[in-house]
Amino acid sequence: MSLVKLESSDEKVFEIEKEIACMSVTIKNMIEDIGDSDAPIPLPNVTSTILEKVLDYCRHHHQHPSPQGDDKKDEKRLDDIPPYDRDFCKVDQPTLFELILAANYLDIKPLLDVTCKTVANMIRGKTPEEIRKIFNIKNDFTPEEEEQIRKENEWCEDKGGN
Repeated sequence: MSLVKLESSDEKVFEIEKEIACMSVTIKNMIEDIGDSDAPIPLPNVTSTILEKVLDYCRHHHQHPSPQGDDKKDEKRLDDIPPYDRDFCKVDQPTLFELILAANYLDIKPLLDVTCKTVANMIRGKTPEEIRKIFNIKNDFTPEEEEQIRKENEWCEDKGGN
């Protein structure tokens, strides 16, 4: 079992099994490019706190692989988050968004999918006003602009009861 060293943006070094580290396509490509080296692989876009969580996720899914079903059928579902992943994503909003950015940068599709599904579930069924409140987004539309947008998009509004 060979180990790989990963260095976070705040210069903390993590040693992890190469097989687990390669769950990240980005890290896998870096390892292939540099070959076997004792030098840590720099990950300038990921803090140590987030990298530690990402590595925990990868370790868990390496030890407990998800059954591979028909991915195309399930990829648009939002209600199929396994219990471990659901608990993993029960973090504060800034941490969740940092996990999304890290999963995207490191190219770990299952982690990106589950974190994005979590955010999608947070906004499902909410009004624009409720979504603004959840994510602390300032409404910079004038009432006239907002009314025009509502008229242009009324075809996609759920009027309930159809």
